[in-house]
Amino acid sequence: MIDTTAQAGEGQNVNSAQPVGRVRTDGSTGSDLVNGVATAAVADAIPAPAIKGVDFLERAHASSLWKDSWNRLKRNRLAFVSAIFIGVVSLIAIFAQHLAPYSYETENVNLILAPPSWAHWLGTDDLGRDVLSRLIYGSQVSMAVGIFTAIVSLAFGTVYGAVSGWLGGRMDALMMRLVDILDSIPTLVLLVLIKVMFDAMSTNINPELKAVAGVLLALSVFGWLMLARVVRGQVLQAKQMLYVESARSMGASDRWILFRHILPNIMGPIIVVITALIPANIMFESFLSFIGLGLQPPYSSWGVLANEGWKTIRTYPHLIIAPGLALYFTMLAFNIFGDGLRDAWDPKAK
Repeated sequence: MIDTTAQAGEGQNVNSAQPVGRVRTDGSTGSDLVNGVATAAVADAIPAPAIKGVDFLERAHASSLWKDSWNRLKRNRLAFVSAIFIGVVSLIAIFAQHLAPYSYETENVNLILAPPSWAHWLGTDDLGRDVLSRLIYGSQVSMAVGIFTAIVSLAFGTVYGAVSGWLGGRMDALMMRLVDILDSIPTLVLLVLIKVMFDAMSTNINPELKAVAGVLLALSVFGWLMLARVVRGQVLQAKQMLYVESARSMGASDRWILFRHILPNIMGPIIVVITALIPANIMFESFLSFIGLGLQPPYSSWGVLANEGWKTIRTYPHLIIAPGLALYFTMLAFNIFGDGLRDAWDPKAK
């Protein structure tokens, strides 16, 4: 004979394991949960450790996704080497004052247009300034512009696209029409217009900071548009998922669902877009400096160095080779790293 008393003593939550729709001994039914009505009896019937266990499994699953993506990225040797190269260039830019053998504005009239030597590894320019030192200092401006504008695009574009995709309807259409209007303006025209207007303002700040601020403002105005489109599309797709419906049925607010559940799940495409924006911003800054609308001598950036080297490209080609190679390899590294991140974040990758 089966001892029902012993079975009841071994598991006190027998009622919580009953199928949905069966009448519980406490008077509640499983249909209460289906209809979203959480009575006190049903809430008491669900053990607290089970809820904590679900939260632990959710965090473990998210951690597993990050770990799998990191492992796939490490297996991509080309992308991993590119990430190391980007890190080295960033460290050079941060510690430029300690690494550069000379100041970027120190002139030596006795060594004008000197070829590469032990004293000057990349030679000197038409004013006797060390090209290597100016190249190292130039990395500060180029990397700062690329990374800062990407951060601005990440902050504004992500929020703008997420809100637009989540609200939907007329508000979504209105917000995206604004993006279409800004995106229809030629990028170069917009950059030049904003830069010229900013430079025309009478400010008492340092000329170098003023030039860099103008470039940052010009690039930040339109840099978030592509990211906003990507985030909006991802949110429109993600808000139809079951985990969003589950969170909504449990009474979670829209802001909580959007920023706590949806955005962490679409960070992969966002990171990939950011890695594509950084080299584009570096290229735009170099172009503006090359045509004379960015940083001006004696201040240094890779675009300024390319402009100075272009004037003597036939007789002293080493002056343009150094900044050209720096731009080429930095942009190549960011593009390869972005492709590696895209593959690493692909859930179908093995």
